[in-house]
Amino acid sequence: MPVENWDVREFTPTQARQIGDLIAQVWPKPHLTAADRAEQQLTLGREYRGRPGPAPRSLVVVEDDRVIAHAALLPREIRTSEGTMLIGGLARVCTDSSQRGRGLGELVVRAAFGLIDAGEFSFALFQTNHLVRGFYEKLGAVTVLNPITNSLGEGPKTSPFWDEVVMRYPGGDGWPSGTIDLRGPGF
Repeated sequence: MPVENWDVREFTPTQARQIGDLIAQVWPKPHLTAADRAEQQLTLGREYRGRPGPAPRSLVVVEDDRVIAHAALLPREIRTSEGTMLIGGLARVCTDSSQRGRGLGELVVRAAFGLIDAGEFSFALFQTNHLVRGFYEKLGAVTVLNPITNSLGEGPKTSPFWDEVVMRYPGGDGWPSGTIDLRGPGF
């Protein structure tokens, strides 16, 4: 099944709606409708429009004119003990509940990791929980043990991530030691 690579800065309202519908289905929130989620996607595109550097991406599987699997890869310049580093923030990985078990989550995550392998970003950085950690480890990701902060937030010493596991792709060398400053909110 093909994975489409959509530039977030160029989302059409239809693409934003399709992603918004999926996100609202997978992570329902009483105060956020599918239309609100679609608007968030369009806003994200507007925020990145005109910025230099790699484009933010949505990796999607489309079937019957609807997005059934999604992963976002968002550029983020982080501060490390070795200076600044451009990483891809992996976020909003989800699959339509009626389509689970088909390997679609793996397809979109592998497509996102392929952008790392191609050199668009140094690493992918993301958060997850203990139940899903093995899925990402199977794809070559490893747990990050560094403290994670957000110097631009209200509590700069507090982790901006809300899930209990922070991971990166690829494993291996090149990841800095010491505190990682996301310089923005979690994703």
